[in-house]
Amino acid sequence: MELTLNQLEQAINYWRTRQPSTGEERALSPQVNALANVYAMMIFNQLRGVPLAQLDTFCQQLLAEWLSQSGQTA
Repeated sequence: MELTLNQLEQAINYWRTRQPSTGEERALSPQVNALANVYAMMIFNQLRGVPLAQLDTFCQQLLAEWLSQSGQTA
């Protein structure tokens, strides 16, 4: 299964709502930070999608929760 850039953006927004930035520095939550790193690498490497199996376990768990809540499929 492949995760598209658009789906990743939606997942990041889902987690931003659940775990908003904190403190004066507006630090990202660990959940958003993990997905943002994947997003940055996709942009840098000009990828439109990434296989879910290539992501670390934490990101896979975050995406699985997002998918279960959103009704989307990857």
